[in-house]
Amino acid sequence: MTGRKYKFSWDLLGDIALGRPNLGPTTRLEVYRLMQFTFRDVMEKHLGTEKTDQIFYEAGKLAGIEFYKKIFSDIKDFNGFVKKLQDTLREMGIGLLRVEKADMEKGSFILTVSEDLDCSGLPELGYEVCTYDEGFISGLLESFTGSAFKVKEVDCWCTGDRTCRFTAEVIN
Repeated sequence: MTGRKYKFSWDLLGDIALGRPNLGPTTRLEVYRLMQFTFRDVMEKHLGTEKTDQIFYEAGKLAGIEFYKKIFSDIKDFNGFVKKLQDTLREMGIGLLRVEKADMEKGSFILTVSEDLDCSGLPELGYEVCTYDEGFISGLLESFTGSAFKVKEVDCWCTGDRTCRFTAEVIN
């Protein structure tokens, strides 16, 4: 193979104003979930659940890193970063972020995201589904702090909770 066809670049998002002069930048949540869960289904058939989760986590992490570079790279203080992240996630309709615990010295965080794209309103499944979000949060925290993080969803709409809760721990 001579090169990658889809190496991430913000250029791949295109000129939305030019390409969608009538419909604009928004779509219905069902379309996002249709894409996500059909990708998951096909990938699980071919690769298994564990590998699919690994890919979703890795893709989320790449998205978090790129999102940080594009929007937050000029912010150096934690409170400013959190405030801008909360505002941006709300404005973009991604979710409502809350920081429940932040220990910068230990590199330990507990975050919640309510009304998130991935699972809010889904039926109870008995397992967490926000693997992409785990990676996304990991990428954001790594980009801000310079340290790698392991992020794990511990509460999810699909396990009967009404907000998604994530633990984030620095990897030593």
